[in-house]
Amino acid sequence: MPRLHVLVWLGIVCLPLGAAQATAADLPPLRYGADAEGGAPYIFLDPANPSRTQGFEVDLAAALATELGREINFSQKNYENLVLYLERGEVDFVMNGLEVTADRVERLRMSRPYYVYTLQLVGRAGETRFVTLDQLQTLGLTVGTLNETAASRLLKQRGISVAEYDSQAEPYLDLALGRVDAVLLDLPIAEYYARPNPRLQFLGEPLAPGHYALAFRKSDEALAAQFDAALLKLAQRGELERIYRKWNIWNDDQLQLADPNLQPLVAGASSQAMTFTRYLPLLLDGAQMTILLSVCSMALAVLIGLVVAVMRLYGPLPLKFLAVTYVEFFRGIPVLLLLYVLYFGISPIIFRLLGVSLGEWERILVGIVAFGLNYAAYEAEIYRAGISSIPQGQWEAAASLGMNKATTFRRIILPQTWRVVLPPMTNDFVALFKDTSIVSVIAVVELTKQYQMLAKSSMKYVEIGLATAVLYLLMSVPLGYLSRWLEKRLGKE
Repeated sequence: MPRLHVLVWLGIVCLPLGAAQATAADLPPLRYGADAEGGAPYIFLDPANPSRTQGFEVDLAAALATELGREINFSQKNYENLVLYLERGEVDFVMNGLEVTADRVERLRMSRPYYVYTLQLVGRAGETRFVTLDQLQTLGLTVGTLNETAASRLLKQRGISVAEYDSQAEPYLDLALGRVDAVLLDLPIAEYYARPNPRLQFLGEPLAPGHYALAFRKSDEALAAQFDAALLKLAQRGELERIYRKWNIWNDDQLQLADPNLQPLVAGASSQAMTFTRYLPLLLDGAQMTILLSVCSMALAVLIGLVVAVMRLYGPLPLKFLAVTYVEFFRGIPVLLLLYVLYFGISPIIFRLLGVSLGEWERILVGIVAFGLNYAAYEAEIYRAGISSIPQGQWEAAASLGMNKATTFRRIILPQTWRVVLPPMTNDFVALFKDTSIVSVIAVVELTKQYQMLAKSSMKYVEIGLATAVLYLLMSVPLGYLSRWLEKRLGKE
């Protein structure tokens, strides 16, 4: 009988422990949002096995999972919208070189710092004109950086001309090619991309220290507190040092991470007070760039498309083959790929041979050429269909009046073709207004890119988004009215 009592007592005591262990084991994996396209040394695809990721933040996530006793999985998200994905509940926290800024502190629950970063200025090898930001400002030079980062904000506060990029490698490529005069980015990025490049060199001492931290929703205070404790333990145990030395980003600044009383350095002032009168001029600047790109690209597309259509319809066999090849090639490749090839592959060779440097206008020119070449393929097919729709009797009637083929095409066929092709051509023009947002990959700031930068800095995604939508409508809707007016006008002639 006493043995039975002991067994019952042990069962009562052990039951809650077993339940607790089962509960811990049944917890779903945590998801952290990051953008593997962002690049090294944070998180990037393993070249030896592209199905997996690597980077110091990948190693940090694994160490945190071990410390917390809970699985943590990576979730690929676009960097520009990481905060939105977090607030929508698609991820449990964000870790992607996220700097502690006033805007983020107000909107999110930032963890204790896991890395102390500084900004590093980089120039071309042999650079002697400057070593400081003050000298850059005095000389009126252009500095490349990532958009909406501590470096970007610092440069704008100093009144320095900025070329903003979406990813980390491109600023250093443009610096080596002479398209920008310097690059200012976080030291881990500079160590990975600039230090090994013999065409580049570090300038001056690191400046403007700040902290990387994990971002949680404000409502997830308990989860954030668990990560705070885990990060402190990893720092005090030397695990963070092991990871950072592996990726060659350890320095004496990281010693402060083991301080339990460490307070995050908040970079930049809050942008929440941004008003309509402050962001509207910036949106208008972006709209002007969108109009410039769209109008020039469409004019180029119309010209090339008409030539290609005529070659395909009336040219000899070799020209017909070239026309078909042109259409199929440029319809078959993405504009984004074309932009990369033209900007980073072909244009440096051409401008080097010409011995000229256009700075920002080189990026704009490449954008116009890329869209012009791409849309010309679609316009060529529209014109071919429009020309083919004109009855053969029109040619015969013109011939009976003594007109040659060139005169017949110019004075009889082409005017009638415009009436047919005007509606689909207008549709392409409206589509081009929206497609120009792709040029942001080569650091051209048009309307959509300006919206992204303003929305991220102010967190006013809806308000600024509505203003941006209105500007797009003001640009595109009048095109429809103009098209209908021209149709009526041409129909009367």
